[in-house]
Amino acid sequence: MSAKPINSILFVCLGNICRSPLAEGVLRAVLAERGLGRTIMLDSAATSGWEVGSAPDARSISIAAHHGIDISGQRARKVAPEDFARFDVILGMDRANVRDLKAIAPAAMRERIHLFLEFADGAAGEVPDPYYDGPDAFAEVYRMIREASEALAKRLAARASAPDSGQASSTI
Repeated sequence: MSAKPINSILFVCLGNICRSPLAEGVLRAVLAERGLGRTIMLDSAATSGWEVGSAPDARSISIAAHHGIDISGQRARKVAPEDFARFDVILGMDRANVRDLKAIAPAAMRERIHLFLEFADGAAGEVPDPYYDGPDAFAEVYRMIREASEALAKRLAARASAPDSGQASSTI
């Protein structure tokens, strides 16, 4: 049995205004740089409904723009029940996000939910919420997301180019 292809990824954080819109924008840029931009659907959402309809936090917009990425058009939304079937992979920014997602996901869809850094490059860390911190925290979150996105893009590219040998893959 071959590994299921990854055609869609949903990034999730608490409010969908700091980390997850940044992760969506950064991975979109990294995939575009590698010629994979049109092959994978990306989106982001929140576990809470507090910020629905809001633009990303100005500090996330600023750090993204500093690196040539425009996330200003994104709007926060809450995870919807259909997201669990719509996305091949759902990546929480921290363990609380993953726990909250698994609590509302249909049992058959829970295996699609992962911790972002762990899924991207095997790191056992979380992307901390920079909301109550200053620009340095947003810069650090950007760096973490960029490194994880580079690792994830490399794995996605390898997976896309690997021949279907009929064997299970541990690439992702």
